[in-house]
Amino acid sequence: MEDIFQSDAYYSFLEATGLFEPFRYEVLRGDRRIGRIQGYIQSDGGTLKRFFSRRAIVNAGPYFAEGIREDEIESLLKQCVCGLRGRAIYIETRNFRDYSAYRTYFEKVGFVYEPHYDFIVDTSDPDTMEERMGKSRKRDVKTSLKNGVSVDLNPSREDVVAFYSVLEDLYKTRVKTPLFPLSFFEKLYESFFSIFILVRYEGEIIGGTVCVFDEDTVYEWFACGKDGMYKNVYPSTVATYHGIRFAAENGFKRFDMMGAGAPGDGGYGVRDFKAKFGGELVEYGRFRYVANKPLYTLGKWAVNLMKKR
Repeated sequence: MEDIFQSDAYYSFLEATGLFEPFRYEVLRGDRRIGRIQGYIQSDGGTLKRFFSRRAIVNAGPYFAEGIREDEIESLLKQCVCGLRGRAIYIETRNFRDYSAYRTYFEKVGFVYEPHYDFIVDTSDPDTMEERMGKSRKRDVKTSLKNGVSVDLNPSREDVVAFYSVLEDLYKTRVKTPLFPLSFFEKLYESFFSIFILVRYEGEIIGGTVCVFDEDTVYEWFACGKDGMYKNVYPSTVATYHGIRFAAENGFKRFDMMGAGAPGDGGYGVRDFKAKFGGELVEYGRFRYVANKPLYTLGKWAVNLMKKR
């Protein structure tokens, strides 16, 4: 089954934003699609910076139908590499499931595997989900609600703008990597496959989570909160908890926290935060194909410099 990131609806969404160069490569067997790789080329800043920051991102990883043959996988991967080689400095698949059975096919085409963590919360049984969640997380949620926090699963467009302000501040001060513009979130707000779960306190939006979903899974794409600004109020925890609750109460099998850093990254704070929501730590990794090594090396140096500021 295709996930939301490999669906026609997501491709149409990418086109509608006007922010990216969407791409799609497929392998057919007769009239049946048995493989698909789709994503977007992203770049940042002015003309010069955009040239040096071009990367092709495949969220979730490729779609491979059951029974797809080795030659069909290699054909699909080669299509992708040939089609993107002159358009992006590197191609990266951010895997949300186990691709270990296909690793050799990626490597034959020139991709390199990089370990990367994620947390997957089993939401198939709401009661079990609650039992597995850390006591500190449940306590923080209960305390926050007791102190006047409310949760809005149907926010207004104005609320989304307020949420974006909180998220933008987080990216500028702590994450220090480019964030999609507000128009991206406004388009996502209009889509049928997303939900904005926002946290309100004293009439102000102080955090929230943005999730997208398909038939089985809710993916937490963006989350933030003004943590530490109010006594006994934990907006980031409240937001993620209610994202998990939304998945459990609406028949989704799992809640994907979309990344928890790489092994050996030295006390990854986000991983520590996510670890207490009762999920399973998995290592599905990423596959990366570097099309232009000099520009790739230069880009890595620039990103590391920016994060140290």
